[in-house]
Amino acid sequence: MGAEQPPAAPEGRERLSREVLVFRIVLICKGLDGLLELVGGVLLLIVRPSQIQGLAALITREELQEDPGDFIANHVLSASHSLVHDAGLSFWGALYLLVHGVVKVVLVWAVLRDRLWAYPWMIGFLVLFIGYQIYAMVVHFTWGLLLLTLLDVVVCWLTVREYRRLRRARDERETVVVA
Repeated sequence: MGAEQPPAAPEGRERLSREVLVFRIVLICKGLDGLLELVGGVLLLIVRPSQIQGLAALITREELQEDPGDFIANHVLSASHSLVHDAGLSFWGALYLLVHGVVKVVLVWAVLRDRLWAYPWMIGFLVLFIGYQIYAMVVHFTWGLLLLTLLDVVVCWLTVREYRRLRRARDERETVVVA
């Protein structure tokens, strides 16, 4: 006699649990990204732009000796050079990173705790940041910003789906209680 197999989960329930798992993994990644943005924002506020440029030169030196046309190393140097020559860019960049990071961390934390109030806020902020990122790409296109924007679009879509699912489940529970 073989061991009995537990009944298989209905296909819809299995798909749903995979979607929720993917949603939560993506949210955790967004939360970690928010923490990195907070660290970056703080560093931009406390580290002088000339120090950032020196660190960028140190980090990219070997790569540029090996390949003077290295795409990433040249962009790192260019970005650090921009910070030195535009102090306002450093301040506004820090402010953007801090605001973006705080909003992400707080909303990701609340959504992971299934706080329904956080879902519309998360969707709203994602739409605002997506709009800003599209504007920024029109002004100066970068592949990194395109990828970030596409990720935000996916996160927004997943958040809308999860919010609808949770609201439907809540409404069904309330209907059963009332009936």
